[in-house]
Amino acid sequence: MTTPAHPSAALAAFASELRHDQIPAAVLRRCEDLLLDALASMLAGAKARPVLALENYARDMGPADGPAEVLISRRRTSPHFAALVNAAAAHVVEQDDVHNGAVFHPAAVVFPPALATAQALGRSGRDLLTAAVAGYEVGIRVGEFLGRSHYKVFHTTGTAGTLAAAAATGRLLGLDPAQMLDAFGSAGTQAAGLWEFLRDAADSKQLHTAKAAADGLMAAYLAREGFTGAQHILEGPQGMAAGMSTNADPARLTDRLGTRWALAETSFKYHASCRHTHPAADALQKAMREHGLAADGIDRVVAHVHQGAIDVLGPVTDPRTVHQSKFSMGTVLALIALRGQAGLAEFDAAPGDRAVAAFRDKVHMQFDEEIDRAYPERWIGKVTVYTTDGRTLRARVDEPKGDPGNTLTRPEIEDKAMRLGIYARAATEAQMRALIDTVWRLDALPKVGFLLAA
Repeated sequence: MTTPAHPSAALAAFASELRHDQIPAAVLRRCEDLLLDALASMLAGAKARPVLALENYARDMGPADGPAEVLISRRRTSPHFAALVNAAAAHVVEQDDVHNGAVFHPAAVVFPPALATAQALGRSGRDLLTAAVAGYEVGIRVGEFLGRSHYKVFHTTGTAGTLAAAAATGRLLGLDPAQMLDAFGSAGTQAAGLWEFLRDAADSKQLHTAKAAADGLMAAYLAREGFTGAQHILEGPQGMAAGMSTNADPARLTDRLGTRWALAETSFKYHASCRHTHPAADALQKAMREHGLAADGIDRVVAHVHQGAIDVLGPVTDPRTVHQSKFSMGTVLALIALRGQAGLAEFDAAPGDRAVAAFRDKVHMQFDEEIDRAYPERWIGKVTVYTTDGRTLRARVDEPKGDPGNTLTRPEIEDKAMRLGIYARAATEAQMRALIDTVWRLDALPKVGFLLAA
């Protein structure tokens, strides 16, 4: 590979020149795992109101037929609108993957444009996997580069995600390094996504992933046509870092490119909620299990957290919707204590549940210096549980379920995919079994066709 003079160009060259035979087999298998997880998350989001609104928009604005597949409806349309809708659906039930260090959800913004483009161009399964790896490696590094100050205000999946989508699409289009850099420039200048929506239970989070996927795809297709973009969009004096971060680290953009595979560091989400709630949820489960404790024996719970959790979850004090409940530490821990798990069905029943509301008021977040120092590379979970009989119990989890060191096995991934796929009746068990088989055979497929029958 070439060695360009500045980080944006180096990252673009890597994405452009990445070959299937350079990617370790374990990384390719993990990419398949993440793809299945993402496809199932898309199907689980099929009936969500914000997703249906974007699907109706796509029907009004996009072609009635085309070479790309909208998974939730089996409709065919252009790659742009398929990526838009599938990306919105992938992120709505809060079961898509996350990279801890970047605080970034790669699957929702990488697989929708990559799948749509691969279908449109008749690319192979190997081509799709290679492009997805390129998207993950780029998006994760951009998220790490922008840093914690960025995430305090900006939803990194919407911002870094636009670059990730451009990289994945550009790799399938065969962009050369100069064209890929142009695609990055056009993607970066469109990158957006603000956390303010949480205070109002607004639908913006689905717009963030939809636009990141579609805008990144557009940036790559434009670059193929010779449309130019800023050459230093990431680290330039008026680039993304200048406007969106106070602690950006350009060295993160090229960190061990080609030897450190950031995709393999990505975590699966076990609970159907914001990832910031997972460490405390696992710790509470551990405390209750080890001490034989029931919910009615708990007087109050302190969830020890990093500052990022306070920034994101803190504004949600009175959750009014299912989606907003997923960003409420009190609701998540209430479901763990009362229902034993915080899955899709539990969240559907949470709004208006008086027992959940009562337990929610017993939960408080407290800044923890050790946890904050470790974040975002490590997401430690600690809780202090005060019981009704006067005991003080503590529990700690160093790797939440789904993290690379505590990951899901393929049978567990299949089980999760099956549950997600049939959740909104967007697929039958037979269709999910066929989809699982297709994903496990993806590396050998000569052409990525439509994944589900119309």
